[in-house]
Amino acid sequence: MTGRSVLPEKGAPMDVSDRARKVVACRVCGGGDWQDVVSFGPVPLANGFLDPAGSYDDEPYYPLGVISCRSCRLMSVTRIVDPEVLYRTYPYVTSDSETITRHMRYVAETCVRRFAIGEDDLVVEIGSNTGTQLLAFREAGTRTLGVDPARNLAAVANGNGVPTLPEFFSAGVAETIREEHGPARLVLGRHVFAHIDDLAGVVDGVRGLLAPDGVFAIEVPYALELLERVAFDTIYHEHLSYFLVRTLGTLFERHGLRLFDVERLSVHGGSILAFVGHPQGPWQVRPAVAELSSLEERTGLFEDSAYRVFAKNVGHIREELPALIQRLVADGKRIAGYGASAKGNTILNVCGLGPEHLDYCSDTTDLKQDKVLPGTHVPVRTPEYARVHPPDYFLLLAWNYADEIIRKEASFLRAGGRFILPIPKPSIVSDGSA
Repeated sequence: MTGRSVLPEKGAPMDVSDRARKVVACRVCGGGDWQDVVSFGPVPLANGFLDPAGSYDDEPYYPLGVISCRSCRLMSVTRIVDPEVLYRTYPYVTSDSETITRHMRYVAETCVRRFAIGEDDLVVEIGSNTGTQLLAFREAGTRTLGVDPARNLAAVANGNGVPTLPEFFSAGVAETIREEHGPARLVLGRHVFAHIDDLAGVVDGVRGLLAPDGVFAIEVPYALELLERVAFDTIYHEHLSYFLVRTLGTLFERHGLRLFDVERLSVHGGSILAFVGHPQGPWQVRPAVAELSSLEERTGLFEDSAYRVFAKNVGHIREELPALIQRLVADGKRIAGYGASAKGNTILNVCGLGPEHLDYCSDTTDLKQDKVLPGTHVPVRTPEYARVHPPDYFLLLAWNYADEIIRKEASFLRAGGRFILPIPKPSIVSDGSA
């Protein structure tokens, strides 16, 4: 079937605000003076993929918005959904894209070389998913242990020979690991730290698990990049926190650790890799910490005005992207989504785009295929389906992989197909050029 998908009419969303705890105190500094930044209203869970059904009236919607702590400038979502709901069965699998594979190898090689991690040393990863990142450390000869609350993903990791505990990381879990495996030379958290509400408990657990010369390395979306790129799609219920370098420094200082270095990365639309150790440890504070803190100050990120500008720019995209797509549909163009990512689901739900605009969404993840997207209920198809039923335009929901995807889909462009880039400003790519 190549025509436009026909799905059941969407019923009224089931608002379950009472099941999402409102944020009151800042999880970094304990402050309570919040600036309201942007509110998107009730939105379904970004990874809440559904089986096709005749009705979706029981699909839960939770309020989604972000606020900024005027004391330490942590950006936080306004409501906390129960992590048991979010993570015990989880459809996100670490990407096997060239970009991510290359990046994970870089992280492993950098840490092993810089901190002289040897064969007898223990590397623990928090939120280890299916263990792909730990495999890169295993190739370097280190001992590894993963900790991930998603039982389905932990089972895959264990099946692949990567020892993984199906648990939420905590001080208690950290103590057990130390008793059974010894102290860790490296504790790694790649794009998981932003998902944690009890930062104090996790940081205290890491401090107890680290060897005296151990390093806690975390990779998080960089709030400076989020604001400058207007990357509002990074905002969804799983991403509780959005960090500046100075905010991270405040957090670790309050819990007896020291941020000693930070590196900016292009991955995931703009991230930072931060390195933390014991204050009495051997790692000296590098200039990059002060340099990025100073950049944040000069950019005005400790003033309300920067967040008001961000909210205004988000509003522009919410108007311009649907208007562009509606014009194309009115002209008879067929549009599909490229990449059934959580970020993409934020874009679609916040911008009011659904099956009347997109025929389907193509994705390589087995767990998502033959499901429908949360909220919009657009069907998820395989890349093979997309090749047989190519649209006129792909809405590039996985825009953070744009360079790689556009190279990969050169034949689609040569055949006259086009990509719509939603962020930082809606634009069209044809023949490999914007």
